[in-house]
Amino acid sequence: MTETPNGRFCWDELLTTDTEAARDFYTAVIGWGTKELEGGETPYTAWLNGETPVGGFMRLPPELAARGVPPHWLVYISTPDAQASAKQAESLGGTLLEMIELPDIGSLAVVADPQGAVFTAFQPAAETPGHDGPGAVGEFSWHELATTDWKAAWAFYTEMFGWQESSQMDMGEAGIYHMFHRGGRPLGGMFNRPPEMPVSAWLPYVQVPDARATAADVAERVGKVLHGPMEVPGGDLIAQCQDPQGAQFAVHSTSGQ
Repeated sequence: MTETPNGRFCWDELLTTDTEAARDFYTAVIGWGTKELEGGETPYTAWLNGETPVGGFMRLPPELAARGVPPHWLVYISTPDAQASAKQAESLGGTLLEMIELPDIGSLAVVADPQGAVFTAFQPAAETPGHDGPGAVGEFSWHELATTDWKAAWAFYTEMFGWQESSQMDMGEAGIYHMFHRGGRPLGGMFNRPPEMPVSAWLPYVQVPDARATAADVAERVGKVLHGPMEVPGGDLIAQCQDPQGAQFAVHSTSGQ
């Protein structure tokens, strides 16, 4: 077993109110397959890109639904020591929401950062999911943080995971879009969310062959296209979407596709 990397986006998990509808929607618009995973107390299904698991989905826990938490995607960031990451997050102003130990899977620290965005620091029991090379169609290619204070958020995450600044883009009245990488591989961006965005949150992007075609398919299947499709610097296309149960995600296609 190789050493667990610190700071890799390694898994993306959908928590939803209707698992069958979510399965039908994402297998149609993204092209993923699915595989039921055994051994846990709660039914859990992996998203498969070909034969490779890239994420999973499960029913939104009743205790979260009772508190008004809507369907959403939860990002997992790898760490060699989930307990240590939980303590570090708290020392930096974050909040440990839950510590979970899953035999044969790993240790999970569910954390809210100081601005309220939730993520999971994941210490896998075996090989770390994902890879550090260029992303492929069907994989998660970008992760974007909308927050109340991107500079404070950046200080938190770079201390936690050692990410490096890539570049910044001035979006005018919308402010600065701050991009970052890990070991030379682009990972994502962060920005100050507008007033109409009610909470700080991570948004995962899935790479698809054609973001325009996928966005049209989302709309046809009773999802919503919230922004786009639009071209971003470099010529790539993105579209930010919402599935029929209300979970938000985005799609991305490269200019070379």
